[in-house]
Amino acid sequence: QTVVDFERLSEHAAAFQGHDVGFCCLGTTRAKAGADGFVRVDRDYVAQAAELARAGGCKHFVLQSSRGADPHSHFLYLRVKGEVENMVQAVGFDRCTILRPAVLLCKRQESRPTEWMAQQFLGVVARVFPTAYSVPVETVARAMVASVLQPGKGKVEVLENGTIHKLGKA
Repeated sequence: QTVVDFERLSEHAAAFQGHDVGFCCLGTTRAKAGADGFVRVDRDYVAQAAELARAGGCKHFVLQSSRGADPHSHFLYLRVKGEVENMVQAVGFDRCTILRPAVLLCKRQESRPTEWMAQQFLGVVARVFPTAYSVPVETVARAMVASVLQPGKGKVEVLENGTIHKLGKA
């Protein structure tokens, strides 16, 4: 494990050398980082990490994005996620897998009251419609690993929430 300073990521290029597969789940919130900080973390840092990984020999990059990612969205969150998806694809990996999970169900150390209420509601909804609006983070992690272990379906594969659920349980 190597700790890097994302503000000076290019100085840590050696940490990205010699890996066949790269996994990226990097992200923050607008509330925590502000609009500019959100864009810097969720788009710029991710794109730069992808470039360093490719330069270091990475052949398959697996990116956690978001349901609804769209570079033309009027919503900052979805627009940035769509932009970074395009940027990562443009890096030129042999294979790129993009996961678009719905609301992530997880326990957080920090207090996010609105998110907590949404998770409580979606946890109940998930009992009736398990793949519709949410997904446990553990399921996403398993799906990310499974996507690497199975043959790809093209150079770029986008996995939506329902597929993430299936792969994460396989």
